[in-house]
Amino acid sequence: MNKQHKTKFISFSSQKGGVGKSTFTTLVASTLHYRLGYNVAVFDADFPQHSLVKMKARDLAKVIENEHLKKLAYKQFTTINKKAYPIMQHKADSVLDAAQEFVNTSPVPIDVLFFDLPGTVNTPGILKALAGMHHIFTPITADRLVMESTLIFTQLLQDVIMKKGETSIKTINLFWNQVDGRESTPLYDLYDQLIGQLGLSLMQSQIKNSSRFRKESEVDTKTVFRSTVMPPDERLMKACRFDLFINEFLNIIQL
Repeated sequence: MNKQHKTKFISFSSQKGGVGKSTFTTLVASTLHYRLGYNVAVFDADFPQHSLVKMKARDLAKVIENEHLKKLAYKQFTTINKKAYPIMQHKADSVLDAAQEFVNTSPVPIDVLFFDLPGTVNTPGILKALAGMHHIFTPITADRLVMESTLIFTQLLQDVIMKKGETSIKTINLFWNQVDGRESTPLYDLYDQLIGQLGLSLMQSQIKNSSRFRKESEVDTKTVFRSTVMPPDERLMKACRFDLFINEFLNIIQL
């Protein structure tokens, strides 16, 4: 394999459960791999849930059960002629070595390697794993507890890891998720100012709150949003502004 090929190590990381780490890992990985033609792989180091490994098994089962999705999957496979991206289970403390080994031995050059890491700094090896990322993306919601834990966590990354210099981190990017159109803009403006004062980066794209994030279990569904084996439906991407997020994401990581 061409050793000049530089794989980007990326993590959607947060200290607060339920803000969408695994969801965004899946959405972005599937968009890049199935729609934009990049080669992607995922390490699921979120012990003990390993929700992405389980999600892939569910997604494959859903395609087999649903005639419409089966046709979509067949059409996708014949069009792009690409297998589903691998999702590998691993412990956080040795995930970087495993990832490097995977990249070095992969028959296809890997463009982006995503890491789903545990949501707590107390996990053994988590800070070392985070220090090995090139880019970290952190979803935030306009909730006081989420904001407090996120800002503490992000400052820890900036002050402890980045200032030590033993890190691969190039950018740490916060972004608004679950933005409700009815919520007051002054609240967001206030948080935006606070984030700016702390010297943290905030993405311009805001992901709108959408029931699609929770509607994935319907058996006879004809559209796909969050799936490890297909890209998100383009209309649904536009509806929650995820298409704008992808453009900004690609701009930041400079693929």
